[in-house]
Amino acid sequence: MSKRVTVKNEKITWEVGSDNVFADLGMTDAKEKFAKVQLAMKINQLIKRKKLKQKEAAQLLDVDQGKISLLNRGRLSVFSIERLIKFLNLLEQDVEVRIKTTKNISHLGSFRVLIN
Repeated sequence: MSKRVTVKNEKITWEVGSDNVFADLGMTDAKEKFAKVQLAMKINQLIKRKKLKQKEAAQLLDVDQGKISLLNRGRLSVFSIERLIKFLNLLEQDVEVRIKTTKNISHLGSFRVLIN
C-alpha cells in the first residue's frame, strides 16, 4: 500500500511493507534469509548478554573469530540455518521445530522463526 505525505512542499511517497524485507524486495529464498537474520540476531543478543568478546564467542561456538565478526555484521551467506541452530544450542538455548499442515491452500507451506 503506497502512502503520500507532504513535507515542506516536497511530496514523499513510500510503500508499507511486510515483516520480511527480503520478500518485499523480491529476493530469492526470502523466507530462509529472514529466518537466518532472526537466528543471528538472537545469537548476537546472547553473546552481548553474556559479555563475550569475539574471541571468547569464537571458542565457545568452535569457529574462528572472523566468523563471529561476519555474524555480528549480518554477513550470513556463509552460515546455514542448521549451523546457526547449533550456535544457539552452544549458547544454552533450546530450539524447537514445529511442523503442521498448512491452512492456506494457495501455497506450499511456510517457514518462520518464533523467538521467546
